[in-house]
Amino acid sequence: MEKVLLISPEKCIGCGSCESACSFANEGEFRPSLSRIQVFRFKMGINVPMTCLQCEDAPCASVCKTGALVRDDDTGVVNIDSEKCIGCRMCVMACPFGNISYSSEKKTSIKCDQCAGDPQCVEFCPTGALSYIPAEKDSLDKKKAFAARFATIVEEVEK
Repeated sequence: MEKVLLISPEKCIGCGSCESACSFANEGEFRPSLSRIQVFRFKMGINVPMTCLQCEDAPCASVCKTGALVRDDDTGVVNIDSEKCIGCRMCVMACPFGNISYSSEKKTSIKCDQCAGDPQCVEFCPTGALSYIPAEKDSLDKKKAFAARFATIVEEVEK
């Protein structure tokens, strides 16, 4: 069953537990710069966790010339095949939310793969700002609403 990672920024306290859990699960070390989730900390206590939204049209996958980014039909997750990735970073530039990074150590792009169905960021979030729920119409609508809200928050902060 396809699931989605749902983000509720109003519950985020900016503690960084999700970043630490992610970097440890994926890299074996507590290094937030290697996390596939980032918490944007804005003025006035607004904190917004951001990770790959697994876009339906996935601009990152459409610009990848080697076919390294492929959606898993069963889970809906866009994964990176590091064997095919040539490190051109086109996917990094194509992501409208900035949710793909480049690992200079691995020489490939890195992004959230939802920890193969057991997202550690969700497990270690103390406030429930992150949840992993079945992909139903309601949850997909919430995911789209979050993307729109995030764009609005960024506009307000930039003013």
